[in-house]
Amino acid sequence: MRKQVISILSLLAIVFVFGSCGAPRKSAGSATAESGPTAAQWRAGVKGKWVLNTVDREDIPAAYTVKNIFDEAPVECFVGSIWELPTGNYRGSIEFRSEGTLCANGAVRNIVWSIFNPGKGMGEPQFQFKKLYAGDKASNVTTGYRLDLSYADGETMVMRMPIPLEQGEGNLVFNFTRLD
Repeated sequence: MRKQVISILSLLAIVFVFGSCGAPRKSAGSATAESGPTAAQWRAGVKGKWVLNTVDREDIPAAYTVKNIFDEAPVECFVGSIWELPTGNYRGSIEFRSEGTLCANGAVRNIVWSIFNPGKGMGEPQFQFKKLYAGDKASNVTTGYRLDLSYADGETMVMRMPIPLEQGEGNLVFNFTRLD
């Protein structure tokens, strides 16, 4: 009996010693916490119905032409589009509202969206989506798009799309306002 008690106490002592040697855990108020919002916070801030008001050029020379975005249409065709980003299964849509030679006013592109979380120390979360055509399953679609999340406050949202240039990189800056 005495050997069993000593064995149990020894085992508990070993567990205590090894348990106390682990890395300290971060608390929400800790000074070592990451500076930006988490993927879950971005997901909550992004969901809803948005109108894309403008697409600005940042560090892109005026002479540089962006022919189309998202393998879909010219940038101008996306201005005024309605992005519906619901919760649940994260199936949403982009409804085009611009008129122009290459624009499809009234067309709706179904998408599945999410927030890509690269993991701690691997970068910031990004908005990502895949276009879904009739009969597509999201799991079978291998092509998608990612935008850097810059700002969201419940009424406005800003995302950046990196554009590789000959000398460095520029961004298309997507400026949204909430509709609902």
